[in-house]
Amino acid sequence: MASSGARRTRLTRRGRIVAWTVGVTSAVVLGVAGVGAWVYQDLDGNISSADVDDKIGGDRPENLSPGSKNILVVGSDSRDGANAKYGKDLTTMQSDTLMVLHVPASRKWATVVSFPRDSWVEIPACDRGGGDKSSPHHAKINEAFALGGSSGEVSGAAACSIKTVEARTGLRIDHFMSVDFQGFKGMVDALDGIEVCPEEAIHSEKARLDMEAGCQTVAGEKALGYVRVRYGVGNGSDIGRIGRQQEFMNALVEKAQDRLTSPTSLYGFLKSATKSLTTDPDLAGIKPLYSLASELKGIPSDRLTFVTVPNYPREADVPTDKANVVWQYPHATDLFSRLAKDKEVDGDRLKAQTKVPLYASSVKVQVLNGTSTPGLANTVAGKLREAGLTVTGTGNAPEPSATTEITYPSGQEQQARALAAHAPGAPAPRAADAGAGAGVITLVVGDDLDVDRIR
Repeated sequence: MASSGARRTRLTRRGRIVAWTVGVTSAVVLGVAGVGAWVYQDLDGNISSADVDDKIGGDRPENLSPGSKNILVVGSDSRDGANAKYGKDLTTMQSDTLMVLHVPASRKWATVVSFPRDSWVEIPACDRGGGDKSSPHHAKINEAFALGGSSGEVSGAAACSIKTVEARTGLRIDHFMSVDFQGFKGMVDALDGIEVCPEEAIHSEKARLDMEAGCQTVAGEKALGYVRVRYGVGNGSDIGRIGRQQEFMNALVEKAQDRLTSPTSLYGFLKSATKSLTTDPDLAGIKPLYSLASELKGIPSDRLTFVTVPNYPREADVPTDKANVVWQYPHATDLFSRLAKDKEVDGDRLKAQTKVPLYASSVKVQVLNGTSTPGLANTVAGKLREAGLTVTGTGNAPEPSATTEITYPSGQEQQARALAAHAPGAPAPRAADAGAGAGVITLVVGDDLDVDRIR
């Protein structure tokens, strides 16, 4: 039986939001008030700062909820230095963990949204360093971090991730935090390891991990392998890894609160924690991180919500793609819209609504050109097909149209809303007149539709 000082990695309601953001910020501020001024300055100087504003550009979502905060959190797995052994033939900056913490203006609730790293999305044009700029293209969402970090700078990696998340969600990102694996190992070692209880043996060459089933304490490389491992555990999905990482960080913070009573162990722990952090300039310091942790600490446990962007295997739309997931619309859009408007998210309700996925391929649409631009219907149709939708035909609208219009026959309202989610800025769909084509939605492309934003 485990001793009273040891804790198993169980995912509690409060533990869900602790995750990477609260876990690290709590770790940083656990004992700062009790250390000397010189130690405070030392720790404060450990936190790296990276200014991303000049790399993001000006085409950004509007902040619809002044006073709220959206914080992008990245688990950084750089493949240089001590981390080089964890991968080969890879770009310098890597990331397997990506989430957004939304803290509302009221500070009465909070939501963490996790983005599966295998999410198939369009990566916008990003600065790769040295004057080189990438072209927009579809890829796994975590490629944004690697692409922007081609020169090895966290600022570029974070900027491309922010651009991608903002473009795909419509959320304005206010701050970012990058947590490096090497600092993570130092935090675990300062606590003499963390107890985990895998239900089955784990043997992964990629994660450099060999573990038998049952409760055991892991530290150093083994702890790092445990939070990194994906293949050979459960169903091998990124979703499962997200859960293990959240549970592990929850256990780390709980043990830190119990065990860090001596100045020596506290200093070692905080030194590793602060060295693992890179943030935007406004968060780069003990005081702003302490303020953030204090705000989160005051939120009631039943008002803390952790969700993953609704998704399903892309194979359902593209049979040849067995490696990626796509976001489920219109539910993903509804989630982002609620947060953008600073409205609380019901995680249980979202999970129930998305239990049976609405596949993009089940959305059948005919695209009609209501503008004077030749071939625009075909251009839009191509983008929709790339998104997995089924285009039944294209043509010209009966008459010119200044505004875009989506109409749907009986029984196709959800599919029409899913289509609208792929065309940001389009008006809400409306029911078609009786006699409309069975099961086929009509999209009339108007002069107001920004074709470049179709996703």
